[in-house]
Amino acid sequence: MDNAVKNAPDGAEHPMSFFLNDDYFPELPQSGEIREGQVVAHRSFEVLIDIGAKSEGIIPGEELESLDSDTRELLTVGNSIPVYIVNPEDQNGNIILSYSKAVEEEDWLKAQELLDSQEVYKGNIIGYNRGGVLMMFGQVRGFIPASQLSNHHRTKEKSGDERLQELVGQTVTVKVIEVDRSSNRLILSEKAAMKEIKAAQRQELLGDLEEGEIRDGRIVNLADFGAFVDIGGIEGLVHLSELSWKRVNHPADLVEVGDEVQVFILSVDEERGRVALSLKRLEPDPWTKVDELYKEGELVEVTITKLTKYGAFARLDDDYSLEGLIHISELSNDHVDLPQEIIETGQVVSARIIRVDSDRRQLGLSLKQVASADYLENDLAIASDVESDN
Repeated sequence: MDNAVKNAPDGAEHPMSFFLNDDYFPELPQSGEIREGQVVAHRSFEVLIDIGAKSEGIIPGEELESLDSDTRELLTVGNSIPVYIVNPEDQNGNIILSYSKAVEEEDWLKAQELLDSQEVYKGNIIGYNRGGVLMMFGQVRGFIPASQLSNHHRTKEKSGDERLQELVGQTVTVKVIEVDRSSNRLILSEKAAMKEIKAAQRQELLGDLEEGEIRDGRIVNLADFGAFVDIGGIEGLVHLSELSWKRVNHPADLVEVGDEVQVFILSVDEERGRVALSLKRLEPDPWTKVDELYKEGELVEVTITKLTKYGAFARLDDDYSLEGLIHISELSNDHVDLPQEIIETGQVVSARIIRVDSDRRQLGLSLKQVASADYLENDLAIASDVESDN
């Protein structure tokens, strides 16, 4: 034939040259291969599929009997479907195909893709056993161990089997955590999916929050450094210093877990997933009117709250519980090495206000100047006003 083609007149194609075209000899199907085929005919107990081979392949009757009505609809003449090559040539020379195996293999490939991408998948629970629940992943049966179910399925009122049985028929969202095709093993996790979903919801909520907003919340946890508040699916921190304008030693002194509160959003850090909140910003700031409340030279009653090497902090007995500092040099006319030589925490004493600085939010107090002659005239005037009021 090569000589005949060679001897063809110039510019003319030999009538047998099409035999040399690769398209004339279609690629032979291989066992285990998945091909796209077209349904060409229905015969008694079998369906003929054109897969581009030298002859049509056959989906045998045994498989057709196992298919549900919806799947059989897909095998309508003219439809394109994936098919799995079971046997490229049986004893009768037929190419044996399977639609179910093709779909199943595609589901295994999809499961592997979801394992690699860590995307979530929704499916229905079809049954359970003592270890967990079964879920269909397309045509593949997957298993969700009980330990991989989310916590909201667990209740003390019901046994493990009762809880699992109640899940049958429910739709759940899962992630693929193990794919072993050789062992027909597909392991899924609802817990991992919920963790990712919550993380996505948290990120979305973070994007919706704005500094300066006021949100309703609930105290969910207390720590030495502050209180955690749930503001609709995301937790923010009210630092100890933002609980109140008053000095607070521990959050439990002011709030309890479960308390419903309103909070002011101080800052939102989307990158680190942190929200800073405040309770005190929703209360009047006493430092904005401290100049109206107190004057230099005024005598006040205070409670010693904290001792330091440089002096003592004292809380004024007023509606705002403002704190001032008694510097160590203002504790006594005599030299003092340590504040505890003169006073102790919790002690109630009279002190004189010697400095009011609203900008720096500071009050300067003194013990040694309580009886100072420098303020005698002022003290007499105040005493006279009090006496006249009475």
